[in-house]
Amino acid sequence: MKVVDLSKNNSLINCYMSQLRDANYQKNRTLFRQNLRRIGELMAYELSKTLDYSVKDVHTPLGVKQVSTYDDRIVVGTVLRAGLALQEGFTNFFDGSDSAFVAAYREEGSKEELKIHLEYMASPHLDDCTFLLVDPMLATGGSLELAYKAFLKAGAPRKLHICVVIAAEEGIANLQKAFPEDDVTLWTAAIDPVLNDAAYIVPGLGDAGDLSFGPKLSTKEQE
Repeated sequence: MKVVDLSKNNSLINCYMSQLRDANYQKNRTLFRQNLRRIGELMAYELSKTLDYSVKDVHTPLGVKQVSTYDDRIVVGTVLRAGLALQEGFTNFFDGSDSAFVAAYREEGSKEELKIHLEYMASPHLDDCTFLLVDPMLATGGSLELAYKAFLKAGAPRKLHICVVIAAEEGIANLQKAFPEDDVTLWTAAIDPVLNDAAYIVPGLGDAGDLSFGPKLSTKEQE
């Protein structure tokens, strides 16, 4: 698995990241979601440079112009609910793409006892597509790996791009073991060093789903 760390180069992504992490900015949910969308859009632009292109004839009112456009069939998949704003950024730029969704949650507890559950999936067929699996946070990598395995029920993509906002070094290492192939690429806007005992990224930014859409009941409160 190749890793592309977009924070290594100065760009607007770093500016949006600084606001996402800032506890004062996080009080504004609209701005938080907007910054996730913005990062998704800029990451989509960088990723677009790696697609397969061919020259096509475009008919204008006055003639014909040859333009190089991408040939990949793009499907953007995400894990509900935290990934919704980030996915919207990708689909804003890849406006002809299809979308896929999977619902996943993890039980509260220590990192060593972490359990992840999948409950729902909706997807177009994925055979021979370029699949963009987007999710804001890559902590242990467990939910992303399980989500991708669930999506494989809809077919086998030709290429896989995993797109996150913040990746923990431990999560990257786990995904490199799970996806050793060279045709898998991890795109991230930042890499953070550690996970705490509850498997949250440090310094991270907190719970992206709660910051985007409000706090949720814990699994214990729902019982």
